[in-house]
Amino acid sequence: MNSFHRHGDALRCEECPLADLAEIYGTPLYVYSMAALEENFNAYRDAFSPADPLICYSVKSNGNLAVLRAMAGLGAGADIVSGGELFRALTAGIDPGRIVYSGAGKRADELRMALDAGIRMFNVESEPELLLLSRIAASAGKTADISLRINPDIDSGTHRYTATGGKETKFGVPEADAPALYRKAASLPGINPTGIDVHLGSQITDIAPYRLAMERLVALAETLRASGIDCRVLDIGGGAGISYNGEKTVTPADLAGVAIPAAESAGCALVLEPGRSIAGNAGILLTRITHVKRGAGKTFYICDAGMNDLMRPPLYGSYHRIEPVADDGGGAVITADIVGPVCETADFLALGRAIPECREGELLAVMDAGAYGFSMSSNYNARPRAAEVMVSGRKHRFVRSRETYDDLVRNEMIFA
Repeated sequence: MNSFHRHGDALRCEECPLADLAEIYGTPLYVYSMAALEENFNAYRDAFSPADPLICYSVKSNGNLAVLRAMAGLGAGADIVSGGELFRALTAGIDPGRIVYSGAGKRADELRMALDAGIRMFNVESEPELLLLSRIAASAGKTADISLRINPDIDSGTHRYTATGGKETKFGVPEADAPALYRKAASLPGINPTGIDVHLGSQITDIAPYRLAMERLVALAETLRASGIDCRVLDIGGGAGISYNGEKTVTPADLAGVAIPAAESAGCALVLEPGRSIAGNAGILLTRITHVKRGAGKTFYICDAGMNDLMRPPLYGSYHRIEPVADDGGGAVITADIVGPVCETADFLALGRAIPECREGELLAVMDAGAYGFSMSSNYNARPRAAEVMVSGRKHRFVRSRETYDDLVRNEMIFA
């Protein structure tokens, strides 16, 4: 199913014309499809059904409460990387017993918050974190189930800013150091080593890195078991990419094909942490062209959405398809830079893009922006962040109202 599709010359989300949503809610506007979220989650549930895994949706990809509530309703847990994400997950009704806590820099107050909430597991990323968690858990009379996040030094073939499984990154414990650190964990008060975790990065489009990582984790599980440490959970992380421009990528079925046999071989239950592959193509960013500027042999479509609304193109050089909301397919195609109003040369949505010729006031849809779109947005240039709308069939409503100028200064005070 394609939740974003054309009916005649008009682009729709499910049964709602995007032009109508722009008229009602204004722009810039993030629009999410409930049907797409459900379909993408169910693709994981169906592919992994023989293993009955714990599917922990990655909150950092899109933490809107309506998205999280939808995930909770589908039976998902949550993969979190901060106390704020834990708060969001709990507020949305996600069972704390289905939450895993990743991240390289967990603070003491965040660890206490997660312990008090009774989360399922901590994915510990360093010896200092392990020792801190032990002290906090022991002083509270609690026991924390943990896995160690293994850094297997595997090239995942993704952008260097989104690769997390190489030895040069800040993430995880070097594979060679893991057995000794597991033995130490087993000796510490308040710590129960129960799992093994790996996360190779984001926007991975080849199954080969996963296959290699699974082989390494199975071997580690056998080594640990031989030394008396019986880890029974295999957390394979997330990171499966989506197709932004027609490229082939990793599917849930591909991932299940390597992960389920590995878990069976290791005698482990499975945990997985998908995010982008659930939320990415379930959302678009709707923007209006405010000016068409021509000069020096170049055309600029200057839009009301900028890099503060969608950081991925300037940060990663990422590609997003951009389509006119109204397009009968008969217009001339030109080459244009599609840019925003932010005072930075890096403020662009696309450079040198072939696109139908548009006029001022026309709407553009930036496709596949449901993951790492709003969640990475900011108030740079004192710009209120975009609103968010959820669509289900013919129904639609704000799931985050548009910020106001008062919101920009609400928590500030003048020093006098």
